[in-house]
Amino acid sequence: MISRSDAELAISAAQAGAAVVLTHFGGVLGRVDKGGGDFATVADLEAERAILGVLRAARPEDALVGEESGRSGEGGRTWLVDPLCGTLNYAVRTMVVSVNVALRDGERDVAAASADPFAAEVFWTGDSGAWVRRAGADERLVPSAASQLVDLNLDPPFPSFRVARLLTLEGFAERFRPRVVSTTLAVAWVAAGRRAAYVTDGDLAESVHFAAGVALCRAAGCVVTALDGGPFGAGPGLIAAADTETHAALLALVDRPAPAEG
Repeated sequence: MISRSDAELAISAAQAGAAVVLTHFGGVLGRVDKGGGDFATVADLEAERAILGVLRAARPEDALVGEESGRSGEGGRTWLVDPLCGTLNYAVRTMVVSVNVALRDGERDVAAASADPFAAEVFWTGDSGAWVRRAGADERLVPSAASQLVDLNLDPPFPSFRVARLLTLEGFAERFRPRVVSTTLAVAWVAAGRRAAYVTDGDLAESVHFAAGVALCRAAGCVVTALDGGPFGAGPGLIAAADTETHAALLALVDRPAPAEG
């Protein structure tokens, strides 16, 4: 049985990270180069420390995986922490980021929270359904494809050829309107009905970036698969869609062969 306290802990940890993110926003940010054009800021590092502190105090027996600090501890129950998803947005004072915390027990999603520091919202899931918390009140998340907005991840290090090619396909432009916000906050938006779908390439099975958003989408009743239509994590990439029709349309476009050159 899934404990509601795991969900509340995920929310508290995400909120602790979000508070740090808000404190540093707009200031001079020291950077730590991670190679390949990627970097972390002092906000990433301090937010992760705050989140891990909350989790360690409450669940010392659980394993932890932080984007910046790596793995500590062993065991089936593992907390996956992305302290600031959208670091480049944040570094240039763009208020579109998320603070992600997810708990998995083997292959099972147990709890997850994705906090938007600037909207003061926390998207979360635990024992049943998916919710958004604002000012202490919870509202159930209801997916919807009505907007036809599809968020595409074009950021490295994920290979994005298939995703980028969607932008050139006539069938995509006829039906969907692409967006690129460069943060997995948009995955939570699929669960909330603010996006019709989210698409990315890459090996995501153990990704701290996507664990919370995927858990939210599954709990809300979205269709979540790899790019080949198989189980998420068993194949490359992610399609998280509000409904089966949207998912089928995107899957067909992703699988469409590239046009011959010349």
